[in-house]
Amino acid sequence: MAAARPARDHLDWPFFGPEHRAYAERLDAFAAEGLSGLDHHDVDGTCRTLVRRLGAAGLLDVAVAAPDRDASAISSRALCLARETLAWHDGLADFAFAMQGLGTGAIAFAGAPELKAAVLPKVRAGAFVAAFALSEKDAGSDVAAMTCAARADGDAYVLDGEKTWISNGGIADVYTVFARTGEAPGTRGISAFAVFADDPGFSIVERIDVMAPHPLATIRFDGCRIPAERRLGASGEGFKLAMRTLDVFRASVAAAALGFARRALDEATAHARGRRMLGATLADLQLTKAALGDMATGVDAAALLTFRAAWRRDVQGLPTTKEAAMAKMTATETAQTVIDRAVQLFGGRGVRVGETVERLYREIRALRIYEGATEVQKLIVARALLEEPGR
Repeated sequence: MAAARPARDHLDWPFFGPEHRAYAERLDAFAAEGLSGLDHHDVDGTCRTLVRRLGAAGLLDVAVAAPDRDASAISSRALCLARETLAWHDGLADFAFAMQGLGTGAIAFAGAPELKAAVLPKVRAGAFVAAFALSEKDAGSDVAAMTCAARADGDAYVLDGEKTWISNGGIADVYTVFARTGEAPGTRGISAFAVFADDPGFSIVERIDVMAPHPLATIRFDGCRIPAERRLGASGEGFKLAMRTLDVFRASVAAAALGFARRALDEATAHARGRRMLGATLADLQLTKAALGDMATGVDAAALLTFRAAWRRDVQGLPTTKEAAMAKMTATETAQTVIDRAVQLFGGRGVRVGETVERLYREIRALRIYEGATEVQKLIVARALLEEPGR
């Protein structure tokens, strides 16, 4: 049997203090009760239930800023610990948690006080579901190709166009939407807006099914008129706002991958100890030991990069664009390798639907793509390196 909770040896590293160890215990206590009795075949209903439970437990306070603060007040280390722990237990729980923060980051950074007061407490309490609407059919990593537009019309903006691959699309109450307002070419002509699901002109075009199910949709704006005060920040600064939000949460994607990888390692280790073959156990075979050694080393290397990025932001107050990109790239790619090896160690059981390692195999794949694919992270790291003084 695999462990019922993730190992906590890394909390002794100098990145953490007693408050983080206490928070990790709180997370495990929640997981033991709050993740029970879920029907993962009802993805929409399960996500709403998870959001409510996370809010009731006060755990969303780590991901969603209070109305009198902005997203810079979010603790990266606490955010990473939460995602690592929730991902170890249940990938959908990690998703539900993370999207509440990502969907409200721009509102917390740049929303009008009245908007923040109306939205953030409800999201923190789990009463509102949030979404982040940046991607389009032909504008994923290339945000400058965005065509969804917003035009000023008196004391309002009118939005037209589509967004796709929107997490929580179809169940969210509030969407942070990025649209072209045309102040300048490329990314300098994009603004951000808060759109509610009941705004006239807003609709769900298509629900999208993926290999690890979670709420995902294409959304449309047909003359969707919203008050001008729901613009987030200055006109034309939406891209900067999106990047500020992603910078807060990108290291936490690495932490989620880390949680998946740790669970795969735990499952593989337990299986190797108990699986009898060739007159011994699977763990007695040298090739098994070599695989487990590689897996454990990869997990710790990814963890060091992940928590370095979080510590650098929390403690040193320094930019972490390069460090978070390194962590995201390394942790997601490492987790893919670790989980693949776990499936291999399980043999035929590893590909049976319902096995933990089979679920992990499906869940990890998307993390190598969303919030910037691995190839994009390499470009971010290289660009930062080339711009460093003295290089």
